[in-house]
Amino acid sequence: MAVTESAPDVAPAMREAEVAPLAHEGILRRQSARESAARTYARALPIVPVRARGLTIEGADGSRYLDCLSGAGTLALGHNHPVVLEAIRKVLDSGAPLHVLDLATPVKDAFTTELFRTLPPGFADHARVQFCGPTGTDAVEAALKLARAATGRTGVVAFSGAYHGMTAGALEASGGASDVRVARLPYPQDYRCPFGVGGDRGAELAARWTESLLDDPKSGVPTPAGVIVEPVQGEGGVIPARDDWMRRMRDITSARSIPLIVDEVQTGVGRTGAFWAVEHSGITPDVMVLSKAIGGSLPLAVVVYRDDLDVWEPSAHAGTFRGNQLAMAAGAATLAYVRENRLAERAAHLGARMLAQLRGLAADFPCVGDVRGRGLMIGVELVDPVEPPESAAEAAEAAEGGAGRPRPAAPDLAVAVQRECLRRGLIVELGGRHSSVVRLLPPLTITDEQANAVLDRLSDAVASVVARPTGPRGREVEHGRRARPGESVRRAERTERIGRPEHGAIAGHRRATPPPRQRHS
Repeated sequence: MAVTESAPDVAPAMREAEVAPLAHEGILRRQSARESAARTYARALPIVPVRARGLTIEGADGSRYLDCLSGAGTLALGHNHPVVLEAIRKVLDSGAPLHVLDLATPVKDAFTTELFRTLPPGFADHARVQFCGPTGTDAVEAALKLARAATGRTGVVAFSGAYHGMTAGALEASGGASDVRVARLPYPQDYRCPFGVGGDRGAELAARWTESLLDDPKSGVPTPAGVIVEPVQGEGGVIPARDDWMRRMRDITSARSIPLIVDEVQTGVGRTGAFWAVEHSGITPDVMVLSKAIGGSLPLAVVVYRDDLDVWEPSAHAGTFRGNQLAMAAGAATLAYVRENRLAERAAHLGARMLAQLRGLAADFPCVGDVRGRGLMIGVELVDPVEPPESAAEAAEAAEGGAGRPRPAAPDLAVAVQRECLRRGLIVELGGRHSSVVRLLPPLTITDEQANAVLDRLSDAVASVVARPTGPRGREVEHGRRARPGESVRRAERTERIGRPEHGAIAGHRRATPPPRQRHS
């Protein structure tokens, strides 16, 4: 039965401070009653945004938050950046058509020109672009179709932990697929290395496994139509691929005439400290999948690929909304602003500083198992702090350069930290294999002062969760943070109290009030 509850009829004389919480609660209640059970972010973030600018969101109840989710990385310039708004208004005021399918327009031409200007050297000169339906997952589908059409082969090789979207083909190439029709190879990482060694050795073993699978006639994997990879696994837990491993993947695929498809949906437009994440390794892929930030906050997705792969017949991949003029205008403005203001370099420098400070957090709290990332794509993996330390044999292995055995992931602890972050006015996302990685995806325009505020609030949230009498499994956990050598416990306890509004707070920003106690499903 349809839900027809109307917004509350509030007396005009009621003060705004009294109206706001009622409106907030009513909107959340109606969302819970009307919307699909498949909704995701709304479950962990029971807020009702009504205004936003840059890093800051204001809710219907007057609470204000620092947004380090940024539309899952879509908002390279933050909310409502002036250059984006100006570009959108210019199109609206011009009387230009807003919906043109795949027809040529001045707005589309300007976007394509700016996009090609940013592409890796040597790629743009021999590239074609396909405008897709306005989602990253549709662009992934297009890339897989393109590779199959160009090679005449059907199989795909992907990597464990990958995330490429929510449609059928993209899901098949993602790490959580249940009906396996795509061959999956190990993605190298240091903290939870599939070979137990990490580092250069782990990456080398992963590359050798790839070669063996492709060359062994009895591997059960015929030569694939393409290999698809993320330069940084975002949803997989913020795991950057080593540059030398990316170069090995390029060499391996080139030697076997296998198109290399690089998914830059979340890593693109300066996010990792280079305009495109492939630039860290210096490789030139055959296909790049782009979305999120390229639309300047509006829906847009494209596939850019080598021109010799362009064997498609007309209408081989179409979509009603692939001619989103407002998104192209906003996207062109965003791409130009990031390029002209060298925001990728800014992301590299600020991201390195934030990672260094967060690694200090790992030294203070045993529940912080690993801190990793690239640029302003940062992850903090939370682990069970009660698990016994490594065995003597594993400790010896780690001392000799092995990875050792990390503590078990702690998804309940991550949820608690996310909730405490929200109480402190900080929006973060969770990711990773077990949803135990707290992810930071701030806009590239974040200031040093704002970055300090983000780190303070995250640190305060971790300290608050750790200081509780029982851990996520109901067992006693270590209170507070470790005192450093020569530091009194009392000083450590004082240092633990960080993240208050007066510590690194943004001018004019007040701490958010705690979210309602009622959990909105």
